[in-house]
Amino acid sequence: MKDEKIKFPLEKIVDPLLQWFGENARSLPWREMPTPYRVWVSEIMLQQTRVQAVMPYFERFLTALPDVEALAECEEEKLLKLWEGLGYYNRVRNMQTAARQVMEEHGGSLPADYGKLLKLKGIGHYTAGAVASIAYGIPVPAVDGNVLRVITRVSADHSDIMKQSFRTKVEMALQEIMPKHAASRFNQALMELGATVCLPNGAPLCEKCPWKEFCEAKKQNLWTEIPAKSKPKPRRIEEKTVFIIQDGEKTALQKRPSKGLLAGMYEFPNTSGRLTEEEALIWAKKQNLSPIRIQKLEPAKHIFSHVEWHMTGYVIRVDELSEEKGNLLFVEAMETEERYPIPAAFGAYTKYMNIRLGNEKFLDD
Repeated sequence: MKDEKIKFPLEKIVDPLLQWFGENARSLPWREMPTPYRVWVSEIMLQQTRVQAVMPYFERFLTALPDVEALAECEEEKLLKLWEGLGYYNRVRNMQTAARQVMEEHGGSLPADYGKLLKLKGIGHYTAGAVASIAYGIPVPAVDGNVLRVITRVSADHSDIMKQSFRTKVEMALQEIMPKHAASRFNQALMELGATVCLPNGAPLCEKCPWKEFCEAKKQNLWTEIPAKSKPKPRRIEEKTVFIIQDGEKTALQKRPSKGLLAGMYEFPNTSGRLTEEEALIWAKKQNLSPIRIQKLEPAKHIFSHVEWHMTGYVIRVDELSEEKGNLLFVEAMETEERYPIPAAFGAYTKYMNIRLGNEKFLDD
């Protein structure tokens, strides 16, 4: 590997960082009682999701599934419903697979071993490091995007943070300077600094930073250039037409395939392409439905990591919905809100069913 070591003297970051964290750490539910299970759940939820969005989900998830055994045994639709609105549903599927591994191989307790944690489904180097250090105090690094940002900025390193080789180099460098007695606080402090001071979007709050006296990016005014990232491939655009099919009381849903994007979730019936009203009515009749009237809805867009859905929507009022319409399921709004997990991709159209998804259901609680 070229340039094996980071040239900046990273040992100088440790003491100011730990002092700053002691004075500025946020009060977060998973920090108050950092059991291995709670740390694991929080870290998986926090992947690609903001802290404020995660907090109410975390509390509800832990209430419903308080331990590894409960997660391992949870029925799929209940599990997906608990996750509804968080997105990236493979995260929770992998968690359940890992929970079953833990029940079978580790007696129901997450192993206090970095290498064994890495062998669990859905747990990579970062999550293994977070669980090992925060829950068990094992001195191993936990390098996420926040950590890569603060380390590259303090050292004015223009390396591409998307490359695994550079992430490995940062892990090795942090392993060398990590205080053995304070692995948990050190890793959390690095993450916290990136989340609250050396921000992912917008200018860093340099005057609040414990490293402001020696940060090279601050000295050289490089924060707009660092961290350096290779550009991802452009997302594929998919046109879809979404149908809100109703008879006055019930709305049609269908279950997505058991594999692939949004596997096992429920959705409004839809088809590829951007259909006109006339084409939408033809589509409905092919489903053995009897349309009474149709209303075109506003267009909507949903962005996944590799694909964008550009959606056209229609409410189609039909005569009485029965159970004899192919793979369509006919449900009332209250039943849907309680039971059937619908991904946020369809959030623009759930208001026509008078339901709320994910966190929305709990805003008035």
